[in-house]
Amino acid sequence: MSVAATYARTVRDESGGPGLLLAHGGGGSVESNFGPLLDGLAARHTVVGVDYPGTGGTPRADHPLTLDELADELVAAADSEGLERFAVLGYSLGGHVAVRVATRHPGRVSALVLTATFARADNRLSLVTELWSELAERGETGLLAKVLVPLVLSPGVLAALTPEQLAGAVADTAAGFPPGGGDHAALVPGADLRAELALLDVPALVVATTEDRLVPLPLQRQVADAITGARWAELPTGHLPFAERPAEWQSLITEFLDATDATAAADATAATDATVTTATGAAGAVR
Repeated sequence: MSVAATYARTVRDESGGPGLLLAHGGGGSVESNFGPLLDGLAARHTVVGVDYPGTGGTPRADHPLTLDELADELVAAADSEGLERFAVLGYSLGGHVAVRVATRHPGRVSALVLTATFARADNRLSLVTELWSELAERGETGLLAKVLVPLVLSPGVLAALTPEQLAGAVADTAAGFPPGGGDHAALVPGADLRAELALLDVPALVVATTEDRLVPLPLQRQVADAITGARWAELPTGHLPFAERPAEWQSLITEFLDATDATAAADATAATDATVTTATGAAGAVR
């Protein structure tokens, strides 16, 4: 079932630059996960993102979600904005959406940036996200916040909070849970994209959140190990780089995309020159 018409869309096209699709994390939205980066990203790229069902401006779905649906709706938004090729920035669960975009729509993805994501959900991550989904379905957002806050904040940030600040963080997290967050979390248990990652043939940057207790570093390392030629970068943050180190995260993303855009432009110029040379030579041969 297609629900493309109901997916809320964020578009920033003031730069007229190359396309960049944003795939947000479970329980997040384009604004909550990428808001601090949008101005900087849009300064160089035409940015397009969609809110998954039940978050941001998108109503909750009346059916179980699939990665295929989320990937296809993101590409449908790109189509509507006239983007034929694009890079994809995936955060957390959005990394799986980004990979699925690349494998379902080969030839359209120019580069991938995967942050705080995982190649497979191990037993620990599967159990945590099962609990997330169950507590969300029961409306137990207070308990869910107490589970997740210690996992998404880096140890240093968590330890520095006063009791009042900690209580406030838990309350704010509980109040901010979107209706569809549990539906997103339900996609995680048992997820394994290692085979798909091995098929990728595009430039890729894996940005690891090194103090992440929700998606530990070994799971993130598997992503880079599975992608041929992937670059690896580290951010000393918990699972929320947009909250702890947004400027550094944006710099890693834009530097990588600038380099891949420049390489693609050089390759296109070389291909055009080669075509012209071949055509000139052929014309001379028939004179």
